[in-house]
Amino acid sequence: MIGRIVLGGGIAAAAAAGLGWTIARRLTAPVGPRTFDLTIRSVEHDDNGDLIVLDRTEQTTAHGIYNLWFEHGGWAQLSTEVIGRGPTRVARRITGLTSGSTPKAGDRTSWSGIYYATPADAGLHARDITITSPAGRCPAWRIEGDPSVWAIHIHGLGSTRAGTLRGVLAATELGYTSLVVSHRNTTEGPRVGTGRTTLGHTETSDVDEAIGYAVRRGAQQVVLFGWSMGAAIALQLADHPRHDGLIAALVLDSPVLNWTEVIKTNCVRSGLPAAAGHLAIPWLTVGPLACAVGSPGSIPLRSFNWTARTADLATPTLILHGTRDDSVPIRLSQALRDARPDLVELETFDADHTLCWNTDPDPWREALTAWLKARVPR
Repeated sequence: MIGRIVLGGGIAAAAAAGLGWTIARRLTAPVGPRTFDLTIRSVEHDDNGDLIVLDRTEQTTAHGIYNLWFEHGGWAQLSTEVIGRGPTRVARRITGLTSGSTPKAGDRTSWSGIYYATPADAGLHARDITITSPAGRCPAWRIEGDPSVWAIHIHGLGSTRAGTLRGVLAATELGYTSLVVSHRNTTEGPRVGTGRTTLGHTETSDVDEAIGYAVRRGAQQVVLFGWSMGAAIALQLADHPRHDGLIAALVLDSPVLNWTEVIKTNCVRSGLPAAAGHLAIPWLTVGPLACAVGSPGSIPLRSFNWTARTADLATPTLILHGTRDDSVPIRLSQALRDARPDLVELETFDADHTLCWNTDPDPWREALTAWLKARVPR
């Protein structure tokens, strides 16, 4: 009987270890190609333009403005209007279209909150530059403004620079110079090692070089705009003693404030119990186990836990977060706001992860610009 208990315990431990390894592998997996999992059912025409008919899903019926990326190249910007086409389909009106694109029935597409593909699509004039980082050459966009106040825009896990252009518009309205950066092991940045993300740990040093670039070109104040994991990077940079007196403010959209809680939340989203998330932590934080996952070394997740490090926060912070975010729970942002009301302001939106701007572009922009005008004097 004792032997059976020991054997059963060993099997359970092995199964738990295997599940933890699998979760850690998926979490840190190299970025893959965009998935085109939505088919255009038909294209309609009326006196006001064209409409695309799609299957009725939670995404396609969401309030707000979104982008539809085509597998064959190009994109279509869609209005907030949702028009029913029976119980299984909806139509969305096209408000912008890549030059030369002609959507047609059967085209495979991808739904996205990344509304602008390039700065030019957002009406911005940008220069292509390169930031030299420890990982290599990181492409960036530079949009000119006040040379003494710079905004550095940091995208999240699995996203691209283009996703931050929603925030660049607000920074440009404020007159800031903007630097839209990439970092290692993304679709645009240099590949290092196995190409796996370290959840912001090593990526922080790449963005740190962008701050140095700005300072060498006259920056006296820097505002960090971070999206999801980019917010985790921004918080690490603001905590660096070298930047005391330089980083004037943080603007964080859907911020990762505690990786353990975020991992647990995404386990639930995937149909696993929340406790399964704990199984992945040793595979991320213990050196030999992290190397077995394919990471270059251990990831210090505790240093990214700002729900436990509230006393360490020293930079005025605006958080913009959706109440329907099922990737990064809004309760983490609420907890940070409640712990540090002297520094943290939270604006909430009826939106999913990183889609606050898409849901309500004008209120999002107005909240951000009003807050920064009051805290970053020029």
